Amino acid sequence: MTVLEVIQRGAKYLTEKGVESPRLQAESLLAHVLRLPRLNLYLRFDREVGAADLGRVRELVQRRGRREPLQHLVGTVSFCGLELHVSPNALIPRPETELLAEAGWLFLGRQAASPRSQPGPVAVDLGTGSGCLAVTLALKCPTATLHALDLSPAALELARANAAAHGVADRIHFRQSDVFAALPPDVRAELILSNPPYIPTAEIDALEPEVRDHDPRLALDGGPDGLGVLRALAAGAAGFLAPGGRLMVEIGDGQAPAVGALLEARGWHIDRVEPDYNGHPRIVIAHRPES
Repeated sequence: MTVLEVIQRGAKYLTEKGVESPRLQAESLLAHVLRLPRLNLYLRFDREVGAADLGRVRELVQRRGRREPLQHLVGTVSFCGLELHVSPNALIPRPETELLAEAGWLFLGRQAASPRSQPGPVAVDLGTGSGCLAVTLALKCPTATLHALDLSPAALELARANAAAHGVADRIHFRQSDVFAALPPDVRAELILSNPPYIPTAEIDALEPEVRDHDPRLALDGGPDGLGVLRALAAGAAGFLAPGGRLMVEIGDGQAPAVGALLEARGWHIDRVEPDYNGHPRIVIAHRPES
């Protein structure tokens, strides 16, 4: 069977299973098995796929048809141009979280030039998961020191592996922590950022199977109204924020008014709310007026 035939058959099967972007998914799985960049498949449509590779592709396509995430099948995801390892132990990084990362590194870059931030700024990543935010910020801000917190030991193991793979493990302190509980009390960070669990508990069962059945519930479940961890952030972050520092959080659809209200009730001032790629309010940036 040729490369083109494998792609066509895989795409047809995935279409029947209701998988979005079936051709792209089939191409990605075949490219993974053949260890080729996906676009290089277009130069090799007539190449015969060997029996062993064909069997592996069939297995992966069938698993994708059962709605296992593509990222879990290939083991990696692209995030802000970085290749990061992923696993069922942590949330798969989403494109909208890249917007949080960008807002974070731009702010840290400005802080790095301030005499108050010498020898370098400090950032806290609450709920680090795969480490996507902490690793990206460490790479984008070479003078920054980061504290990456997560309640899950398995997620922290994955985050450490990603930090080591990108050569920034020496500047990230990984801590198993329930919100800020394990963060040293003398930490004063220029930036505290988080992509917390924000899905209301009752809505989780209605999510796509790739999310509902394969992302850790701990990384999804924000409690009855989705704001449980966000409340803890609003209450605890100020004690670890340096003067002039910022809190940046990702929020769910329709949560901007409620998040704004709970932050303001705790003495925060909302600088702005950034939209995601679909125009939905997604990233809340706030500071404490007294800082």
